[in-house]
Formats: sequence, C-alpha cells, structure tokens
Amino acid sequence: MRLGVPKEIKSNENRVGLVPASVRELVLHGHEVLVETRAGYGIGFEDADYTAAGAKIAPTADEVFARAEMIVKVKEPQPVEIARLRAGQILFTYLHLAPDPAQAKGLMASGCTAIAYETVTSARGGLPLLSPMSEVAGRMSIQVGAHCLEKRQGGMGVLLGGVPGVKAAKVVILGGGVSGTNAARMAMGLEAHVIVIDRSLSRLYELDLQFGSRLHTVYATRDAVESHVLDADLVVGAVLVPGATAPKLVTREMVKHMRRGAVLVDISIDQGGCAETSRPTTHDDPTYVVDEVVHYCVANMPGAVPRTSTFALNNATLPFALALADKGVRAALAADPHLGAGLNVHRGKITHPAVAEALGVDYMPADRALAG
Repeated sequence: MRLGVPKEIKSNENRVGLVPASVRELVLHGHEVLVETRAGYGIGFEDADYTAAGAKIAPTADEVFARAEMIVKVKEPQPVEIARLRAGQILFTYLHLAPDPAQAKGLMASGCTAIAYETVTSARGGLPLLSPMSEVAGRMSIQVGAHCLEKRQGGMGVLLGGVPGVKAAKVVILGGGVSGTNAARMAMGLEAHVIVIDRSLSRLYELDLQFGSRLHTVYATRDAVESHVLDADLVVGAVLVPGATAPKLVTREMVKHMRRGAVLVDISIDQGGCAETSRPTTHDDPTYVVDEVVHYCVANMPGAVPRTSTFALNNATLPFALALADKGVRAALAADPHLGAGLNVHRGKITHPAVAEALGVDYMPADRALAG
C-alpha cells in the first residue's frame, strides 16, 4: 500500500503523522511511504531523515493526497484537505467529529473511509490512541494552569504549592481518566491540594490506592461539582465520553460565582468542552476571561510539545497503521473489532453510534457499511 504523510496545516501544529522510525517499519513490510517536504521539520526531522528511512519526498500536499491510498495525519483535516480526499481513500487521524458537523459533512461527501484515533478501543475498554495525547494534555494542564494563575496572566497571583506558612492552591480535576490522573500526578508533584471528582466509584477506588492520602477523591454529583468548583483556584476539565460531545459540568452560573482570578483549563474542548463558557482557542491566543475567570481552552494542547507528542502518538498508532496497510481496510477492521471501533465514516455514512447521535444524523453499523 502507498501511504501519504502531509505536513500539518492547522495553526501552530508541528506534529507529524509518521516519524522516520515508523516509516522504516512500514517500508520493511513492503509498503511505500510518500512524505510531503518539511513535514517533520517542526520537530527536528529533515527530508533526508525520511529518505534514509525509505520514504519518498513529495513537493506538495496535492501530490501526497493524489497518490496515496491511505493518509496518515495527526489533526482533523482542514477544509482544503477534505477537498483533496477521494472515494475509497483511507484517512487515519484524530477527527473529533461530534462537535464539528461541517467536517463530518465534508468527509461524508468525499466518500473516503475515515478512521478516528480517538474512538479506537482496547481489550480493557481503554482508548489506546487517545491515551498518549491525554497523558500529555493532562500533564500540560497543570503547567499552563500554574502559569495562568500568575497575576500578569490575569490570575489571582497564587503559587500552586504555596510556601511554608501559606496554604497551597486548591486544584479541582473533573474526571479521573487518563488526562485527569496525569493532571493529578503533576499537581501533587507541585504540592497543591488536589481533588479529583468522578462518577465511577471503581475509578475513585483505584486512584485512592494509587496515590493514597495525597489525593482527595469525591463522587460526582451536581452538588459536589458546584461546591468544589466555586472554591477552587484551578479547575481542570478532563471528562470524556468516547466519540460524543463532552457533558457540560460547569455551568455559566457556576463561573459567575467562582473566585475572581481563578483559572479553568478545559482539556475536554476537543469534544466541545465541559463548561458552558468554554470555546476553542489557539496557542497564538490561548486564554480569555469570563466573569473574571481565566479560561484556557486550546484545542490541541499537545501541539505545544510536538516532538514528545509525536513520538508518544507513533508508539501507539504504528501497529494499527501496519495492520491497515498489511491487510487492507476491510480485512483489518474485520480482524480487529477494537480497530473497527475507530471507523467513523465510510462511503458517505456515519458508522459510529455516539458520533451519529451527537451530530443528529442516521447511523449505519460499521459491518453493514463495509459489506455494502
């Protein structure tokens, strides 16, 4: 199979779909890899690194899309990229379709087969291609949150860990999944007072066993969310419903009554955000203020550390990319139901139930779509 790796064009996105080591693995399996020139330049890879791994360099994205049978990316395709897709072509990348009906409509019209990293599952019920970026985003949320709490950034002027004789900041993390756990680890490392709120008692039990008395766990009720959010210095939104729009746990009314200069970092913004006041921002202009609360809602947080993020992502995506290339899309999806769960769009049909429900469109089961 011929795979194509275009240069990412979303604002401040320097990650790349395949690193040279991944290219080498695909070439060793007998596949051809076409990489757009300077696709990896932003994370320190030259075209020569890709050619040494066996790739061919294409001068334009148009050529990559025109010649490749499968496109491997990082971020969702932008309108100009959607226009380059064709019927029968495989797209393997993050999509986050639930809050993006325009993208979904474009992918459906293209006739392509779109497989979303964020809905591929694992035997243990996890999301193995989302986890690496969730780990990065969770750890970054505390880093950026601490920065936003500085007075110059609009925050109340609080040091997360405090100092002897001065209490530490209160960090409230909504969601105890991969992002929330990594956020908690970082916040505790900075000696903040950390509370994780989750609706899964089993997950709260696991977190209690993992971190002990350093972490405070709270069962999620509206009363618990409201009382802790209103008293927080830093709130991290880390809730996720695979494929679906994130639930709005933080209401506009709550934000009105939060502490002046408090900070809200909404990791869930890729799926619409978990606060009613959240809207996507970029690394160029990452924050805005609502009712004197600083909001950080960058939709691709791991893009700020693209080299680390790219290697972490490739470690997870490479086995699936090899399966798709080695077996072809139909056989690969049929052989692995966890990879099959990643199928979001096929020949004009939405094939993931949560995505279809969020978009309000008809759903066609993946096996029916592939058979048809």
